[in-house]
Amino acid sequence: MPEGFILQRLLTRMSVLYAVFVRLFAQILQFLLLKNHVKKDVNEMKTENNRTVLTGTHFMNGDIACAEGALAAGCKFFAGYPITPATEIAEHLSKRMPEVGGIYIQMEDEIGSIAAVIGASYTGLKAMTATSGPGFSLMQENIGLAVMTEAPCVIVDIMRGGPSTGQPTLPGQQDIMQAKWGSHGDYEIIALAPSSVQEMFDLTIEAFNLSETYRVPTMVLADEVVGHMWEKVVIPPAEKIRIVNRKKPNTSPEKYLPYMPDDDLVPPMACFGEGFSFHATGLTHDEHGYPKTSSSGVQQKLVKRLCEKIRKNADKIVKVREFMVDDAEVIVVAYGIVARAALSAVKEARKTGIKAGLLRPITIWPFPEKLIAKIAEQAKKIVVPEMNCGQLVREVERNVQGTSVVFLSKLGEDPHTPMEILEAIRRNC
Repeated sequence: MPEGFILQRLLTRMSVLYAVFVRLFAQILQFLLLKNHVKKDVNEMKTENNRTVLTGTHFMNGDIACAEGALAAGCKFFAGYPITPATEIAEHLSKRMPEVGGIYIQMEDEIGSIAAVIGASYTGLKAMTATSGPGFSLMQENIGLAVMTEAPCVIVDIMRGGPSTGQPTLPGQQDIMQAKWGSHGDYEIIALAPSSVQEMFDLTIEAFNLSETYRVPTMVLADEVVGHMWEKVVIPPAEKIRIVNRKKPNTSPEKYLPYMPDDDLVPPMACFGEGFSFHATGLTHDEHGYPKTSSSGVQQKLVKRLCEKIRKNADKIVKVREFMVDDAEVIVVAYGIVARAALSAVKEARKTGIKAGLLRPITIWPFPEKLIAKIAEQAKKIVVPEMNCGQLVREVERNVQGTSVVFLSKLGEDPHTPMEILEAIRRNC
């Protein structure tokens, strides 16, 4: 074999080994940063730096309000990758995280981002990532891992037009079903849909609280308009903000079973470095966390619990806003930026004598099935405007009996206008 060829192969192998070594060193360094990070309780986090909660009245856009909401909730770890229209969240947190003793990492892609967030959650940190449609698609497999290992985390999706690269700078509501069904297998998640900049702040805090309560990935689904619009945001004093932290085990490390649930179907969570044994795996596992891939009984018990801990608590989780629905004959069901146009349309319809109302789901998943079924009993027509080809409207149709559902689709640059929704109301009153 020629000497030059041997030398070339040797250099190639050395370069590969060097790349592996560099990556391994970076991962070890990240682990040590997390391991040595001083964890404090919520009260300490709020007082360690007077810039953690920026109490007062501000003028900011939705992305920045989301970032500030995360910090107010106690988020201490952010991993992400720049993507329009969510980049401002990462950019803002890259500045703010060091101010509050948190960790910001720009990962190589969205797959690494959600993986890092899950790992940070295992260490006890409140962790978040932010992305848009294409990056959200890349995260789906690891979202399933977070569901299976019950790792609390928050995923913000500032939705844009799709599919594929689509319309990076324009709004869409095309990730609604992906949020629910994007990863394989049976599971339940929680997803919230803000329609104002104030709600970007408030619902990000709520997302962390729900994630910590139910040990489940929780999503903030905002469209590009809500993410980029500028409005007044009132941030209350730290002591006025409701904060929830994950349950801790009240047993000894020797008796601790990491996946043994309480009566609410949610297991207490010990974290790495706290002296408890914690085995995390995406495989079907028992209460110890040990793989039991050949047991149909364990699969049935585990997956059913992962679903039921959300389904059985849906009444506590679901939030909606209603406007003049008590006597409404035509009810609009809308969320996100479209709900704002729908509210104006309903007000105009009332002025002309049309009994119109608005139901705005704040909680998209779990879907407010009972409330939709209830309004369907009185309404003659339900109008559902969405910036997609028909996603949440399918859930509305599934939960009504005998009430006609009218879908109003719009794609592209502009959301629905009040006049477009008003015309749909008039045609169906």
